[in-house]
Amino acid sequence: MTPQARQPRRLESYVCGTWASGAGDGVPLLDASTGAAVAFIDSGGLDFKAALAHGRAKGGAALRRMSFHERAAMLKALGQALLERKEELYALSTATGATRADSWIDIEGGIGTLLSYASRGRRELPNARLLLDGDVEALSKDGSFSAQHVLTPLQGVAVHINAFNFPCWGMLEKLAPTWLAGVPAIVKPASQTAYLAELMVRHIVETKLLPDGALQLICGSVGDLLDHVEGQDVVTFTGSAATGRRLKIHRAIVENSVRFTMEADSLNAAVLGLDAGPGTQEFDLFVREVAREMTVKAGQRCTAIRRVIAPRAYIQALIEALRERLGKTPVGNPADEAVRMGPLASLAQREDVRAGIRSLAADAEIVAGDPDNPSVISGDAGAGAFLDPVLLYCDKPASARAVHDVEAFGPVSTVMPYDSLEEAVDLARRGKGSLVASVFTNDPAFAEEVVLGLAPFHGRVMIGNRVSAKSSTGHGSPLPGLVHGGPGRAGGGEELGGLRGVKHYMQRTAVQGAPTLLCAVTGRWLQGAEAREGGEHPFRKSLAELRIGDQLTTARRVVTLEDIDHFARFTGDTFYAHMDEAAAKANPFFEGRVAHGYLIVSFAAGLFVDPAPGPVLANYGIDNLRFLKPVNPGDALQVQLTCKEINPWAKAEHGEVRWDCEVTNQDGETVARYDVLTIVAKARDRAAAPPAA
Repeated sequence: MTPQARQPRRLESYVCGTWASGAGDGVPLLDASTGAAVAFIDSGGLDFKAALAHGRAKGGAALRRMSFHERAAMLKALGQALLERKEELYALSTATGATRADSWIDIEGGIGTLLSYASRGRRELPNARLLLDGDVEALSKDGSFSAQHVLTPLQGVAVHINAFNFPCWGMLEKLAPTWLAGVPAIVKPASQTAYLAELMVRHIVETKLLPDGALQLICGSVGDLLDHVEGQDVVTFTGSAATGRRLKIHRAIVENSVRFTMEADSLNAAVLGLDAGPGTQEFDLFVREVAREMTVKAGQRCTAIRRVIAPRAYIQALIEALRERLGKTPVGNPADEAVRMGPLASLAQREDVRAGIRSLAADAEIVAGDPDNPSVISGDAGAGAFLDPVLLYCDKPASARAVHDVEAFGPVSTVMPYDSLEEAVDLARRGKGSLVASVFTNDPAFAEEVVLGLAPFHGRVMIGNRVSAKSSTGHGSPLPGLVHGGPGRAGGGEELGGLRGVKHYMQRTAVQGAPTLLCAVTGRWLQGAEAREGGEHPFRKSLAELRIGDQLTTARRVVTLEDIDHFARFTGDTFYAHMDEAAAKANPFFEGRVAHGYLIVSFAAGLFVDPAPGPVLANYGIDNLRFLKPVNPGDALQVQLTCKEINPWAKAEHGEVRWDCEVTNQDGETVARYDVLTIVAKARDRAAAPPAA
C-alpha cells in the first residue's frame, strides 16, 4: 500500500494473548512529511497488572523450559520470518520521516540484531538452561567443599520503554538478549512512531514462534503498570534524562529494588586529531562522518555527533567543508528517492529542536542552515516537520555552558576549537558522560592519550583513520557485540555487548557444596566429584551413552632424552631449556634439560586416544592449558581423562564434550592440566564411517 493510499487505523495493544483497543477515541499520530493522520493511539482501560502476571506465569515459565539453543533457534526463525515481511515495514516507515537508508538501520538493523544473538547463543552458550559464570572456587584444602557461580533467568518480566526514533531496532535490540536469557517482555514504544512497532509485533505474533506471554505490547500510556513491578522484574528506558530520572525513582522500582537500565541524553563528541589537517585523508573522513551523523535519521539518533571538536588552526576549513557537504543534502518527503534527509518525527519534535538551537545560540552562532526556513524539495513544507541541517560555531567552548548541556535532538551540531590535546579531552568530557566519542587521527600517540582520557566518560570510543575507512561501521552504529550505553548523563546503563546483554536478565548466584552435589546442579564435573572408571573406553560412547564423570586412567609412558631430541629436531623447537643441560640448570625453574610442553600434550593424547573410528568425530581445541611442573628425562607420564561437560548441539547429529585432562608424573604430581574439546555423535549409528582405504 502506498503512503498516499494508506488509511489511518486504530492501534491495538497485545496483552494477555489478545489484541485489544483502548477505551478512548485515541490521539492522532501524523505523517511527518504530510501531516496526514496515520493512526490513532490509546491504551485506556487495559489491565496492566494482569499483563505482568500473564508474562510471569505464561511467558516466563515457557521460556525457562527451553534451553539456550532452543531459544537461539527461536530467534533465528523469527528473524528470518521478519525479513520476509520487511517491505511492508519499509512502506510504513516513511511516515516516521525515515528515508530508505534510515529505515534499513531501523528495520533490517533490528532484525540483524535478532539473528546475531541467535548465532551467538548457538556458538557461545551451552544447550542447557543454566549458565556457569567463571571457574570453580575451592573452599577447602581437602576439596570436599567448593563453590560455582551460576546464572539463571529472572522469573519476572522485562518492561522495555522505548524511544520514538528507532521503533523497530530499539525494540528488537532489547528483546533479543531478553528472550535468549529466558525472560518475557512487555514493550511500550514511544507513541509518535508506535504504529511501526505495532506492525512489527503483529508480524511477530503471526509467526506463532513465541510462547504465549513471551511478548506483550502497550500502545499508549503505561498507566499504573510500574506500580505492579516486583523484584524479579526489569525495567529498561530509552529517552530523555528527565523522564528517565522520574522512572528510576518510582516507588515500586525503589522499594522492590527492581533492576533499572537507562539510556538517556548524550552529547556525543567527535575529535579531529592535531595531525589531521586539511588535505589529509583523516580530515576528509571526519567531514564525511560529521555530515552523515547530522543527516542520518535527521540527526534523531542517541549516538549522533553533537559536538565537533577540532584544532583551532583547522576550524575555518572544517566549517567550509561541512557547509558545502550539508548544502548538497536534499531535504523532503522520504518517499521521494531524491531525498537524502527526511523530516523530524513530528512537529512537536521540531519545536523542541528549534528551542534547543535557541539555547545553543547563547554560546554559539549559526554558520550553516536556517532553522526557521527549511529548503524542502518535496512534501508539505507547512504541515511536515522539516528542518535543514544546522551547524553552529562556539569560539570559546571552555567558558561556555549550553553547548555542553543542551542536546538539540535533530540535525544539529556545534563546532568548537581546541589548542592542545589536553583541552580536546577536557571539552569532550564536559558532556558529563556520553554513549560514544570518535577520534580521527593517524597518530598512534595522539590516539592513545585521547582514548585514555575519553574512555572513563564514554561507553564506546571509535578511532577513525585511513586504514579502517572502508571497513569501519562509523561513529554512530551500535553493534550487537559491543556495549551500547554510557556513564553519567547518558544514563549509566549498558545494553548489547554480546553475552553481557543476556546476563542483564539473569541472576548471578554462588552455589556452595560438596563437589558431587555441585556437579549434579551445574552439569559440569569438577575435581573431587564422583567418577566412574572401567568398562568401555569413553571415546567409544555416543552422547546418548556418555555420562559426566566417566573416567579413564591410562598406562604410563617414560619420557627419554631421545624423545626430547627427536621432538626438537622434528618441530624445530630447539629452545635452550630442552637442548642445553648447563643453560637449563642456570634457569631458576629447571634442574636440567626438560621436555617440551607440547611434547607432554602429544604424549598425553597418545595415551588416552582410542584410534578406531567411532562416536568421537573430531578434536577441535584445548582450553585452559597450563604446564605446572617440569618434566625431566626419566619421568613417567600418566593421564586421567574425565568427561567434564556434555553439550548436545540443537538441530545437529552431534555435540560438544569437554574432557578434564590431568597429566601426572611417577610421584603423582600434576605436570599439566587442560580441557580437551571433542565433537561426538549423538548416537553410534550417526558416527562417522571409517575412511576408505
